[in-house]
Amino acid sequence: MPSVTAVARALDILDAFKPGETALTLGELGRRTRLHKTTVLRIARTLGAARYLVQLPSGAWRLGPAAGWLGTRYHRGFDQAVVIEPVLSELARKTRESAAFYVREGNSRICVVRVDGPQPIRYHARLGEVLPLDKGAAGRVLLAYSDEPGEPYESVRRAGHHATFGERDPAVGSVAAPVFGQNHVLVGVVAVTGPIERFTPAAAAKHVRFLENATARLTSELGGHMRTVRRWR
Repeated sequence: MPSVTAVARALDILDAFKPGETALTLGELGRRTRLHKTTVLRIARTLGAARYLVQLPSGAWRLGPAAGWLGTRYHRGFDQAVVIEPVLSELARKTRESAAFYVREGNSRICVVRVDGPQPIRYHARLGEVLPLDKGAAGRVLLAYSDEPGEPYESVRRAGHHATFGERDPAVGSVAAPVFGQNHVLVGVVAVTGPIERFTPAAAAKHVRFLENATARLTSELGGHMRTVRRWR
């Protein structure tokens, strides 16, 4: 239907903005969305009226305050962050690497809480960053505990955690484990991540003890039980 098409096109325009970009010209929006300039302009003006976009004096467009407020409401809706952040802080202190909490949204994973590691050279996920499920330790664990069949997911469920080295980003290593809530529901995944130069298999193995202590604590505080993890093994 025309209304659905219009909504899809509007979302495409909003999604055209990449992290760190301040503004895009009409032509660049058209190129990225593969829409005609007149179509982009019409939708951009509609989004502008609702404050999801703002037109600059140069004629370029940037994301507006309504877009930012929408993201804020998304994160505020994730009330568990109050519980999760202190646990991630302790995990980052003990491992000396960055720690993050990911949730599954459709066929992607999103970072909803993060704590940077204390070392000057480190890796950190951006809040709200959308990443693939089939690349990286956190995504693999989310798939494993969403009943994905076959390998490596069977091995992930037996181990209760998973590590990857340069799988999504050649410069990054990570190890992740699941967190459960009430009624054995998968809430999300905690990942410890660092530069691959020091995030070796041996280092990841040392981090597992701290990681599993953190996920056990979160599972308990979020109303779950660690026997949920054990029953998968």
